[in-house]
Amino acid sequence: MSALGGSSAVVWENYRAGQALFSEATTPSGPVAVARLSQQLEQEVEQLAQQNPNYKRLDRTALLAILAARGSTEGTQPEGKWGVNIGSSRGATGLFEKYHQDFIKRGEAHTLSSPTTTLGNVSTWVAQDLQLPAMSLGHSVTCASAMHAILNGIAWLRSGMVEAMLVGGTEAPLTPFTIAQMQALNLYSKNTDGFACRALDLNKTANTMVLGEAAATAVLVLGDHPQAQGHICGYGWGTETLDHHTSLSKQADCFQDSMKMALTAAGLESVDAVVMHAPGTILGDKAEYRALQEVFGSGLPFLVSNKHLIGHTLGTSGMLSLELAMLMLQQRDCPVNPFLEQAIEKPQQFKTVMINAVGFGGNAVSLIVCK
Repeated sequence: MSALGGSSAVVWENYRAGQALFSEATTPSGPVAVARLSQQLEQEVEQLAQQNPNYKRLDRTALLAILAARGSTEGTQPEGKWGVNIGSSRGATGLFEKYHQDFIKRGEAHTLSSPTTTLGNVSTWVAQDLQLPAMSLGHSVTCASAMHAILNGIAWLRSGMVEAMLVGGTEAPLTPFTIAQMQALNLYSKNTDGFACRALDLNKTANTMVLGEAAATAVLVLGDHPQAQGHICGYGWGTETLDHHTSLSKQADCFQDSMKMALTAAGLESVDAVVMHAPGTILGDKAEYRALQEVFGSGLPFLVSNKHLIGHTLGTSGMLSLELAMLMLQQRDCPVNPFLEQAIEKPQQFKTVMINAVGFGGNAVSLIVCK
């Protein structure tokens, strides 16, 4: 569920088109670029909210997660022990802002202000909607939240405590206060047309982050499965030494550690391509690129991004990058970034693709997927 669409066919069509999917939003400081859901997906959200009286009271993050999870589990038989782990950087930000505004006006909180804004209610409602008697948990590791959900899923599966794990991320950050927070950090793009987000433009002189809304989930199981679309053949993580609230070293040490760990786990020295985190900020893009140079040397893989098309979906972004990697394996093609001069020509096909994600606090995750 993103500006790219809600099905693999539509998502891939939009990737092939290569057009930025931004529209304008009005904020107290003026118009900004954002990446909203398509009109068709927006209708699905509205219809979902009418299906159940409880759903009318849920935050948009939970509604998006429910719809994504329905798509991921369609055609599966929920037998055995399941787990649900949905991550989110911001959580129920829209509902929280609304309830807080009401509190300022009336001096008292809404009855459901607590249970509907806790981060854990996202996974819980997903499990309820799917009628899964599952262990449900939520977490926030900022912009790497969905990728950390995958790591959690792998750990739960390997422990034998579950037989299937529904993992992912959800984010609905297109609210005045959330956008204002990014503007306060001087991260938000001042452009509203075309490629407002210039992710992987290593020569840009201003930050160009653009926020987008999205939810994406996947089902993980161990070993082979007749419905498997691909395999995670390597995974790794890394952290930064914090010297600032938005810490990321100039060479992204956390990415170097996570990528090396993933390569070692996969038994590989390199991969065909890397779907980068590349948020569209000066420091973030350059630091990750330097980390790639440190890890791969002169043999840089083909570098791919999607934030120049759909912006930064915060906690969901890593799962959308995983979706792109899976499509690259299936379609033997990939979108080409319009700003970056590649070290190699685009491969004719992709057999191994690495995905990177990192968030505030320097918590990086790298995955490698293969056919």
